[in-house]
Amino acid sequence: MTDYAPYLDWLDSQYERMCGLLMSWCEINSGSGNRAGLETMLASVKKEFQGLAGDSEELELRRYEPLTLFEDASPSLPARALRVRKRPSAPLRVLLCCHMDTVYPPDHPFQHWKKIDDNILRGPGVTDAKGGIVVMLMALEAFERSPWSSNLGWEAFINPDEEIGSPGSARLLAESAAISHLGLVFEPCFPNGHLVGERKGSGNFKLIVRGKAAHAGRDPHLGRNAINALAWFIVVLNAFASTESGLTVNVGCLEGGGPVNVVPDRAECRFNVRAETQRDQRRVEEFLARVTDGIKLIDGISMELRGGFLRPPKVLDSASRAMLEHVIQCGRDLGLSLEQHPGGGACDGNNFAAAGLPVLDSLGVRGADIHSPREHVFLDSLLERAKLAALLLMKLADGEITLPDRS
Repeated sequence: MTDYAPYLDWLDSQYERMCGLLMSWCEINSGSGNRAGLETMLASVKKEFQGLAGDSEELELRRYEPLTLFEDASPSLPARALRVRKRPSAPLRVLLCCHMDTVYPPDHPFQHWKKIDDNILRGPGVTDAKGGIVVMLMALEAFERSPWSSNLGWEAFINPDEEIGSPGSARLLAESAAISHLGLVFEPCFPNGHLVGERKGSGNFKLIVRGKAAHAGRDPHLGRNAINALAWFIVVLNAFASTESGLTVNVGCLEGGGPVNVVPDRAECRFNVRAETQRDQRRVEEFLARVTDGIKLIDGISMELRGGFLRPPKVLDSASRAMLEHVIQCGRDLGLSLEQHPGGGACDGNNFAAAGLPVLDSLGVRGADIHSPREHVFLDSLLERAKLAALLLMKLADGEITLPDRS
């Protein structure tokens, strides 16, 4: 049996560097709507990946309509993605993906890292997913030092819009998935190290309600209150979701109205829907169409629904199940006891699965309290997960693991 330990042990000497990289990247605000910060982050990440001697590109993304709270109200020029490719003509090609954006905008109070103890680092994006970029980078460096690296080609893709559904980078992700044999996504794993198997699909929506303005005291009967209509919609939406076991709904933003003596003629909300299966997705899409069409029967009120499911539900196929077993065995080789469980969060792994690419999408760090000012990472997982990913790559290149036939 091949001895991979000497090439994995090299990572032990890189632990302090890994921690330092993560701390420095946490000091760069890279909220999804902060183009300047994302460009700064891109430059720093690109510099670190130069040591891998791959061909790097900074890729322009298509413009998209913002549907989340912290973005501008109109389509704007998005930040660029980074792609690094090495040995693209190799018979075996692996696509490694992670994102550099976070959910913390520049005016959020959570901007800097803090060490809680020797193994816990709190900071914006430490777990989701700047720690994952560190793991990806170091796994590739360890792999490139091994004697099997020439047998495998790889692409590292780092995008700036994953937290908002990858609206600008989805096309590029699909293109890369089409020419790859396996996808590895460095989203965080469960806090105990277990892997995410099936994932819910995710859709972002914006509902614009238009009514008719009028004097609230003198002519209220002439007005049509858009906020009241929006409130009715939200109640109906949540009632529908509560009766469907595979659905969850979160209304995250409300806007509308003005002076309280004016009947409001415009209101809007932005909301996220999660669906376990494609059948659940179809049900909620049909429901939204039915409700927004039905409102046309109400005099003076109209509704316009924008957005949709950018990430379909990820259901495990036989190829992805086989790869999960392989990475679980890699964990055993490293003394880790790993399992796979379904997760509620969606990620770019959903996109890869929809493109027919076998995918492992929770190879990132162990941490907790993501998307909150308490987000933290367990620093020892940087080394743990880098070894796990590096061992998987080495076994693939050595032929100990055979990829399923994509056909």
